[in-house]
Amino acid sequence: MGTNVPQIQWTATGLVVPSEAAVLTGVLADFNAAFGGNLNLALNTPQGQLATSLAAAISNAYALFATFVNGVDPDLNDTFMQDAIARIYFLNRNPGTPTVVAATCTGLAGTVIPAGAQAVDSAGNRYVCQTGGTIPVGGSIVLPFANIANGPIACPAGTLTSIYQAVPGWDSITNAADGVLGTNVESREAFEYRREQSVALNAHGSLDAIYAAVFDVEGVTDCYVYENVTSAPIEVGSTNYTLSPHSVYVAVIGGDDTAVAEAIWSKKDLGCDMNGNTSVTVADSNYSFPQPSYTVKFERPAALPIKFAVQIANSSSLPADIIAQVQNAIVNAFTGADGSAPVRIGSLLLAAKFYGPVAAIGSTVSVLSILLGSGTPNQTSQQIGIDQAPTVSAADITVTLV
Repeated sequence: MGTNVPQIQWTATGLVVPSEAAVLTGVLADFNAAFGGNLNLALNTPQGQLATSLAAAISNAYALFATFVNGVDPDLNDTFMQDAIARIYFLNRNPGTPTVVAATCTGLAGTVIPAGAQAVDSAGNRYVCQTGGTIPVGGSIVLPFANIANGPIACPAGTLTSIYQAVPGWDSITNAADGVLGTNVESREAFEYRREQSVALNAHGSLDAIYAAVFDVEGVTDCYVYENVTSAPIEVGSTNYTLSPHSVYVAVIGGDDTAVAEAIWSKKDLGCDMNGNTSVTVADSNYSFPQPSYTVKFERPAALPIKFAVQIANSSSLPADIIAQVQNAIVNAFTGADGSAPVRIGSLLLAAKFYGPVAAIGSTVSVLSILLGSGTPNQTSQQIGIDQAPTVSAADITVTLV
């Protein structure tokens, strides 16, 4: 005997799952047929209650099947299914990265500041020196420090000022610019974006191949690649960054310098010049001894703090901590912690990106305006340079209740 319950259907555009109402109608029809017709099908009857429960169980099974089917689609999957699909490409979800800050260490010339030396900011967050270095004759050296914890922990300019463990000859530390914010565990959107870029990982010579290789380096959170195919220098981006003739430009946030350089070297074309403020010597592993070595250049973009001015209609029904909630919503949207795409090197930052997250705080929140800028926040958009790493901190977000 057949059933009146509609089945799932496979179509040219994908899986079609019957609605719960259609399933319930089919179950009621089956019950009516089983009892010879003229059955009272009101949902408040015993048979109606049984039909409702059976329809719910069938619909749940359909939904579970649809979830599994969506799990094999890179555009729709999430959590462990996304991890499984990514492993086909030999990718793993990034567990998160720490905030990194360029710190000026001052002291006696010749003093060695070892990798692992620690400092503390004004909020009590600890930072660890990544590379170590020796203070030169000038009395100061700029070294990279990373927070001991992963996540978008703000380190505003001038706040990393305390040495946590004394090193003889090392007198003081400070940061002239905001730290580049770390990240939480890689979101669904960010992981899919990286998987899409990775399909060029086996290519060679193209910008996509270089981009994919660099983005695959552990700890890299953002990357920007450009090339100059002409025989003359060109200026690119809002900061008019100059690219040498016949050269490739790679800007990178995060990752080990040597690993980044080796990734670039493994994918760039022969004879292609390079640009950037960071130089690393890479040995050609195709030879045993002596190994020829080459200098690979790339850009470690300077932090570009973005400031916000937010106006919200004042109301007695607003949460008591509305200012902190607005600041958190903007920071999360900026860094991608809310699941959206983070603000990247060379991107066009729009104030419109933040209206939704702020309004989502609650039904009583009415957003009047959001302005931003790298100086005074009076713009609706900000073009990020190809040599700039956009950053944000709650201290730079002004919220006004009007």
